[in-house]
Amino acid sequence: MSDAAQPTAAEVRAAAEAVKTALDRHLAAVEGRSGEDDPAVYEAFNQLAAAAEVYDELLYDRYDEVTPFEIPGTEDALPPYTGPEEPNALSVLIRRDYAVAEPQRLLAHAQRIEAAEDEDGPAASGTIHGALGLLFGEFEPDEIASRHKEFGLEEGDSTLWVTAAEEPADPGEWLEAPFEQVDPQSVVCRFDVSAVFDDVDDDDDEAEELEDELDTDLDEDEDLEPLDADRR
Repeated sequence: MSDAAQPTAAEVRAAAEAVKTALDRHLAAVEGRSGEDDPAVYEAFNQLAAAAEVYDELLYDRYDEVTPFEIPGTEDALPPYTGPEEPNALSVLIRRDYAVAEPQRLLAHAQRIEAAEDEDGPAASGTIHGALGLLFGEFEPDEIASRHKEFGLEEGDSTLWVTAAEEPADPGEWLEAPFEQVDPQSVVCRFDVSAVFDDVDDDDDEAEELEDELDTDLDEDEDLEPLDADRR
């Protein structure tokens, strides 16, 4: 970060004061909690986590230092469920990200789709966005997910949320903004897939391998005969 973009000492100090205030609010919420899933405690935890993250970032940008504690991220955590006990409707929200790994493969598939449809008019398969439109117009999203490599795509992160409701939504009610009105407290379950988790698993695997190597070395050392203290 350039010197011009660095936070000031006053900004870092203000962020530290915000953490102190958030700590006091969190403690007060915990002391006055009304039950195991008190939303006030949940909200205070989120505020504390957000304040600590801001302070940590500013501290590092200004002084190249970090805090000695780590608060779990809250973006992937779900609040306590407060939806209907016996829901009459549910919604499944899915997002899948892809990278266009092989543009020529994608364009070739789009050209075959267009040739099979044999429609008059300007070709849409000559551009990436046109090819994507043809691909997703021809195949269901689940089929694209299972055949993405064949279409020149590479999987990215994905998430699936299942939400519960008292009654089904009115036809056409949410089509313009399908993800904007989701109540996190109505989410029944959530499933995430990300390369971030793979990196964590790889680190765990490396740690386990190192432990196994150390155990093996210790076992081999145990087979050695003890030295005679009188031997010169």
